[in-house]
Amino acid sequence: MTAWLLLVAAILSEVTATLSLRGALDVPALYVLVVAGYVLAFTLLGQVLRRGMSLGVAYGIWGAAGVVLAAAGSALLFGEVLTVLKVTGFVLVAAGVSVVEIGSQRAQQAADGAAASPVAATGAVHAGGEEAR
Repeated sequence: MTAWLLLVAAILSEVTATLSLRGALDVPALYVLVVAGYVLAFTLLGQVLRRGMSLGVAYGIWGAAGVVLAAAGSALLFGEVLTVLKVTGFVLVAAGVSVVEIGSQRAQQAADGAAASPVAATGAVHAGGEEAR
């Protein structure tokens, strides 16, 4: 599985566990699902990191998606109210995660470009910024 699919599975496991935690208040047997969901979520997150996704990106996406999905699930399953202010917050969180992801991609591209450059590989640059010959 790719890191992205594993991350989606981790997010869904965490949201399932979180929603089950709310449900377990009325049905204590759901605590089994809570524990299983969190164990699976963290196991999957470990696999995401093992496949090379940075912790900042993975955790940022997990956190943001988890908040939005848990709130939406709570509204659907438990009748919790989604106000305009809450939805605005969700949009801002999603925008923030997008900015982090774009920044991460650009940093990786810059690092890849620097690693491919002979100047970067040798470190041979004069103080004036010109390549050594």
